[in-house]
Amino acid sequence: MTHTLNLAVAADLSRAPIDITAVLDHLVGEADAAAATSIGFPGAVDLDHAEVMTRLGGRLWNNIGDPADEGGVAHTRALERAVITWVADLLAMPADDRWGYVSSGGTEGNLSALHAAHRRDPTARIYYSAAAHYSVAKVVRLLGAHGVPIHAQLDGEMDYAHLAEQLHRRRRFPAIVVATAGTTMTEAVDDTSRIRAVLDEHHAGGHLHVDAALSGIPLALDGRLSLDDASGIGSVAISGHKFLGTPTPCGIALIRDHLRTTGSRVAYTATADTTISGSRCGLSAALLWHAIAAHGREGHRWRADEARRLAAYTVEQLNAAGWPAWRHPHAFTVVFPTPPEHVRRKWLLATDGDTSHLICMPGITPGQVDAFVADVAAARPRFRPIPRPRPATASPTSSSVR
Repeated sequence: MTHTLNLAVAADLSRAPIDITAVLDHLVGEADAAAATSIGFPGAVDLDHAEVMTRLGGRLWNNIGDPADEGGVAHTRALERAVITWVADLLAMPADDRWGYVSSGGTEGNLSALHAAHRRDPTARIYYSAAAHYSVAKVVRLLGAHGVPIHAQLDGEMDYAHLAEQLHRRRRFPAIVVATAGTTMTEAVDDTSRIRAVLDEHHAGGHLHVDAALSGIPLALDGRLSLDDASGIGSVAISGHKFLGTPTPCGIALIRDHLRTTGSRVAYTATADTTISGSRCGLSAALLWHAIAAHGREGHRWRADEARRLAAYTVEQLNAAGWPAWRHPHAFTVVFPTPPEHVRRKWLLATDGDTSHLICMPGITPGQVDAFVADVAAARPRFRPIPRPRPATASPTSSSVR
């Protein structure tokens, strides 16, 4: 088989013989070829996870049950507990009121947290921004709950006046509000202090969850995202394959311990059934543990700072090339008018109508940025972008989490 291999045909398991090497080589070759222009989606590419994959990748590591369970063999629950403790400490979560686990990703983290909140208040309405990740609306449907979309501002931050209006209209029902720390298109951050104030005005004791899949760890490293008692936040979901760049999708779900119900004991596994998925990927927990252990707080703070510096440089270069761009000061994400099709075919960008973005995740280089800007600049004479006004809230003093 050659580089023109038809993957679907070559991978067809009804055919014989199957050239397994050719199929795997094709997958790796395609991924390698696309790496230089993959700048639109949030996965860090600067961390080396080879040691864990080489030493642990050849067998099953099953973290079944609760992370606190210690029975059985071939699991990494001790590493999982270390990860949960590190992230909870980073978020200043009270040591006597925390629980969490390594999940399959941000979606499961949202499901776990909102399931716990909805189980406590089955008639609750779940409020979430129009700029929230699509998984939030999906979780609402899975729970059979009543969802209430809230308007978003131009920059992606929640419209707090609309939230107050909708809470007031449904004040006879309990409330669960989902804030976002790093929206999908603009990396906007909802102000949880304002949300908590609005929530308490209409529903004292209502649950506040933060979907912090993208920006949770970078913001926590800055001290801008906290789950201390003063925050009023009951739960958070963080992605592991974004900022920490693990080669397997995973995440971290954290919930205040007093807000959840304990799971039942499963006799034949000798574990407590407290997580959504039951069996969980122990390799993911090991990869997260390795990423944290190898770099620590200061190393990851440096990575975040470097990524933000590159994002600021990208905004400057695009604007200098006549292609209006902006970013939130905390963000890795650079937002700009959608380039012409031939540019989008070359560069893997995230696009929603007339708006696109690239994300300067750790590992993206100035050379990649320069090459992209050059392609956009070359397209400009025959494709004049429609300038979008920079939102007023995209200023250095806005989008505060606290």
